[in-house]
Amino acid sequence: MTASAEFPVPERPEGWLSSDEIAKVRRSLPIVYVDAVPVRVDDSGDVIAVGLLLRVTREGVMSRALISGRVMYHERVRDALVRHIEKDLGPVALPQIPASPQPFTVAEYFPTPGVTSYHDPRQHAVSLAYVVPVLGDCLPQHDAIDLAWLTPEEACAEQVQVEMNGGQGVLLRQAMAHVGRL
Repeated sequence: MTASAEFPVPERPEGWLSSDEIAKVRRSLPIVYVDAVPVRVDDSGDVIAVGLLLRVTREGVMSRALISGRVMYHERVRDALVRHIEKDLGPVALPQIPASPQPFTVAEYFPTPGVTSYHDPRQHAVSLAYVVPVLGDCLPQHDAIDLAWLTPEEACAEQVQVEMNGGQGVLLRQAMAHVGRL
């Protein structure tokens, strides 16, 4: 009979908090996030398509969403962008993060509705928002059910905007205005 190997339980990566710890922090401090609007561009760099995820909210409602997530302790913003894009679009999405990543806007999400256009009932979050071209094959991953590539005009249309939560529709329109497509 062979002995089974004992594998150590991996510790949480540096910067990860337990569920209780993150809940406590969310009640006490603003948290830094990144929002990414994945796009396809033509040979001249003009945006020709916007990738929107389809997700199910905690309440069981289907919604369209941008890529969004926390910046971890000791993590560069560019690394957080790549991590979240690959988490939602797969490891071969090939995001093109600029050499000097500068957000097109800073979105402040508040737990109280109406303070800004952005709302997150869990926390006060400050999010750096980017338009990120992706070159590779993108498949919905993690908790995303589907990925739809829409023209900028389709993505900014009212019927798509009403499917977006927390002010992400506003953020999407700002992104398209930033790249000259609204």
